[in-house]
Amino acid sequence: MEYLPLFVDLRSRKVVLVGGGDVAARKAELLLRANAALVIIAPALNSALQQLCEQQYFTWIEGEYHPQHIEKSYLVIAATDDAELNKKIFHDAEKQQIFVNVVDDKPLCSFIVPSIIDRDPVVIAISSGGTAPVLARLLREKLETMLPSYLGHMAEIAGRWREKVKSSISSMRERKRFWEKSFSGHFASLVEKGQLSQAELQLEKQLYEPDNTGELVLVGAGPGDAGLLTLKGLQVLQNADVVLYDHLVSDEVLELVRRDADKICVGKRAKAHSVLQEETNALIVTFASQGKKVVRLKGGDPFVFGRGGEELQIAAEAGIPFQVVPGITAAIGATAYAGIPLTHREHSQSVTFITGHCKEGGNELDWPALARGNQTLAIYMGTVKAEHISQQLIHFGRSPETPIAVIGCGTRQNQHVLSGKLYELAELAHQAPAPALLVIGEVAALHQQLAWFGDQVEKNRWRSAVLELA
Repeated sequence: MEYLPLFVDLRSRKVVLVGGGDVAARKAELLLRANAALVIIAPALNSALQQLCEQQYFTWIEGEYHPQHIEKSYLVIAATDDAELNKKIFHDAEKQQIFVNVVDDKPLCSFIVPSIIDRDPVVIAISSGGTAPVLARLLREKLETMLPSYLGHMAEIAGRWREKVKSSISSMRERKRFWEKSFSGHFASLVEKGQLSQAELQLEKQLYEPDNTGELVLVGAGPGDAGLLTLKGLQVLQNADVVLYDHLVSDEVLELVRRDADKICVGKRAKAHSVLQEETNALIVTFASQGKKVVRLKGGDPFVFGRGGEELQIAAEAGIPFQVVPGITAAIGATAYAGIPLTHREHSQSVTFITGHCKEGGNELDWPALARGNQTLAIYMGTVKAEHISQQLIHFGRSPETPIAVIGCGTRQNQHVLSGKLYELAELAHQAPAPALLVIGEVAALHQQLAWFGDQVEKNRWRSAVLELA
């Protein structure tokens, strides 16, 4: 180990930074976040540093560097573009036994600044020992996606409660279990939701009245492409004990679930219900009652034709804490990947999301309103009733020539887009791979011009070339 990792308290300590350019500005921002008594030496400052100086965030010595400037300083950083000056600063600091860092010059560094993940008071530092700073930055970016922003708040609260927990639980092993349960349980969820006072009440409850109730989290998995899963959704999947998922969730997204979590398919398909909704509800209550963190992973968004509201009602009635992590719904994701804007100033002033699979005995759709022009209809689960949909829309006045698109397996590598007219909807829906989204409206015709994802792009280019030759 070439460098010993240290966390240094710089509060109100003199730190000298030589340089007034962009690099110096980045270093200054970091030092000010650590509340250092910053002194900057430079003939001139860039605009960012000038603004900070006007707000008196640091002391500026306007002019050239002299060795006496670094006397009694705690750290020195050289960030100039003058190699000889940087070398002089290094040797001056070494003579005074002051830690010094010359930016981007490892041999002239007695300390190095790592890549930092800041969840104050939780701080994570990553270093390659100055050999590959870009690699350290890439590692930091990967870890950033795994560490939720609320960690700092959680650590702050835990710090205030540390002595109280210590006095109440004498066994070190039991204290460890207490904090492990807190940091992965309902206390953490309350902090995540910004309910900090309730979080402290939860800690108190766990301390004096142990509670084994678990939690339900509804997570939208998006339409298929794992890259469209939200950062928060990924973090929740990494902490799940049980994941109840449906058929619309792609294998790529399921690969992101914590390895030791139980994964149970509770999917439903039209005319082939593998798991009744009542059975899913029962599983949610059963697992949560066992103290487990249950993730209900749904394709798209859980609140857009995903029965998410119904499942939350069950959790609420059972006294199970819950939260929701939204996802990119199919109408947003699939149309974007197909190059079909849902609204367009020239073609569509509104968009309506519709389900083609209503609850039995439910209200019939308002066909006269849906048949009006200059609007886009995005229809979920509509392939089975595609013929009825087209007939009703044409009957109530929508032109049979209205452009349509049927997007199968939207956002996935096997995405397939079929374009046509409204009178062809049933035929195209029958050909499309499942799951499929129906798009009706003038904007659907823009797919030929705006397609950018998958092999559909090449097909459209070929089609355009044929039309030009014709």
